[in-house]
Amino acid sequence: MKKFLIIAAMAAVTMGAQAQEKLTLSTYNGTNIARYDGKVCQVNVSRYVFTGWNTLSLPFSMTEQELNDAFGADCQLEKLVSVEDNAQGVTLNFMDCKAEGLQANTPYMLHFTGETATKKIMKETMIADEPSAITLMTQSGEVVTMTGAAKHTDAEGLYGVMARDNSEVKFVSVGGGKTNGFYATRCYIKLSSGTDKMLTARHLGKGEATSIAAVAGQDELVDVYNTAGTKVASQVRASEVNNMRSGLYIVKGQKILVK
Repeated sequence: MKKFLIIAAMAAVTMGAQAQEKLTLSTYNGTNIARYDGKVCQVNVSRYVFTGWNTLSLPFSMTEQELNDAFGADCQLEKLVSVEDNAQGVTLNFMDCKAEGLQANTPYMLHFTGETATKKIMKETMIADEPSAITLMTQSGEVVTMTGAAKHTDAEGLYGVMARDNSEVKFVSVGGGKTNGFYATRCYIKLSSGTDKMLTARHLGKGEATSIAAVAGQDELVDVYNTAGTKVASQVRASEVNNMRSGLYIVKGQKILVK
């Protein structure tokens, strides 16, 4: 009887191993991720990256070490944390977040220092189907949304980053049509007012926090964001920011450390 139980248990383990699905993720047309949602799969991804800045969104998470293994130790990962009006249009503030790793379905900017090439990612991981767009608002009420493309997406009315030879983050309005658009695992930006404004990127990096006095006048009204890009205070006097709970905040695109 015991021998039979042991054999049955071994058979169950074997069947479980065989049941684990393999997923080759398409970075061109996209993959039907819904059927894999919540499952642990053996994932294989081949992603073409340009030297310079690229956009990236994947249906699974990666650690800092896994990012280094895939794209090199010098790669940078940044997330949109705040937006603000400027004379020409909108400033997009991106903050370094590689130490946190890449979160599933979250839109990022990836800086790659190697030669333009196809990079492969292979890992056993949980697949998530839930999209995670970042939506923020400027002082004038312009709504800015950055989204990862789960499948090939028509570009009409959207902004995309110029990936080829992009030493800076340059978003431009992209025309529609079947030959254009955004391939899967890339990201795009949409403005509530359309595509008539110029987008300018600012990199906050890992530098030390700036004092509020260096960013705004004492009586100036400012919006305050946390490092995840969520607005935590709207139109408060700059002098009152120092009275907020201890932590790191974003004000006018600059990091403010409240002790």
